Amino acid sequence: MSDLVDIRGCADWIEQLQRADGSIPWVEAGIWDAWNHGESAMALAIAGRRETTLKALDVFNERQEADGGFTGDLGASVPLDDANRRLVPGTPDTARDTNFTGYVAVTVLRSLLALNALDQLPRYWPMLSRAMNFVLTHQSEHGDIVWRAREAHETLAEIDSLRAGNASLYKALECALISASAMGERRDDWVLARQAIGAVLRENDARFDRFGTDRRRYAMDWYYPVLAGVLSPETGRARLYARWSEFVSPGMGCRCVHDEPWVTAAETAELVLACLAAQKPDQARTLLANLSPLAADEGGYWMGWQYEEHVLWPYERPSWTAGALVMAADALDALTPGSTLLTRVHVAERPVSSAGEGLPASLRA
Repeated sequence: MSDLVDIRGCADWIEQLQRADGSIPWVEAGIWDAWNHGESAMALAIAGRRETTLKALDVFNERQEADGGFTGDLGASVPLDDANRRLVPGTPDTARDTNFTGYVAVTVLRSLLALNALDQLPRYWPMLSRAMNFVLTHQSEHGDIVWRAREAHETLAEIDSLRAGNASLYKALECALISASAMGERRDDWVLARQAIGAVLRENDARFDRFGTDRRRYAMDWYYPVLAGVLSPETGRARLYARWSEFVSPGMGCRCVHDEPWVTAAETAELVLACLAAQKPDQARTLLANLSPLAADEGGYWMGWQYEEHVLWPYERPSWTAGALVMAADALDALTPGSTLLTRVHVAERPVSSAGEGLPASLRA
């Protein structure tokens, strides 16, 4: 139980949104991608909903494409009905996002740890392995991974790389390596790929936003290298403090972008995880407590609050927003086995990954 988040209410809402095939869309009207589906699945696992969690994980087995990738809707392409403040999915653009594909490694491991169900890992291991191999085919010679699958006529040099996405993949590769060890397999290529991502994030920022779009106005670009363990706790604290006043609205939470008066629940919950990774639990608890006004009576959380107009915006309760809140509460109060997976580094960067290690001691119940 959490004194800050209604975990049962969040899980109930996610289960209401879950479709018969196990998929979990953003909202009632639709929108599906592997990353946000996974965020919701992990929340179900933390809430102890074994049947619906495994049903959600099975979706990955069913929807994976031949080369290991997943096609998902591009939520950013979905229009908003300004009058009703609701998303209108229609026929959104799609993409085969590398970060969204790699995140299955986080989803599978976190879910099975929370359920005490690592005996189910072989059921998902072939899918997980193919997904990580897909990701690595999109890593440049500089170490960064481009954000989407290339078309037949494209080269990697023609596709941009994203800071937040690469940081998330750094954590995904850590989870993949933990799973490999649990399966008794050795994947030195994953170790080297993760090392290269860490190096480029720390030392070669010019590899990101190469085509003129500066994404540093987004909170995710600020906190994700901290959350994912790319930086040491000390360096992570310095990074958070350097732009804290740009992104955090006191008493409300984290803005999605620093130049808009819009606090969002999911970004705030992720900043909670980043604060825990930087060993600042008091700030983490305060941020999570600030989100209580966004809790919906019907279950879940409203996506965000436009504090100059004093309105919920948009008027949606995304499944992944509820998922992010549950994961933050779990990490803050160690509610389930594996609660530190997203806030601590459990596999150091090293040249060789030993096979047969099993689960790191830091993650054992």
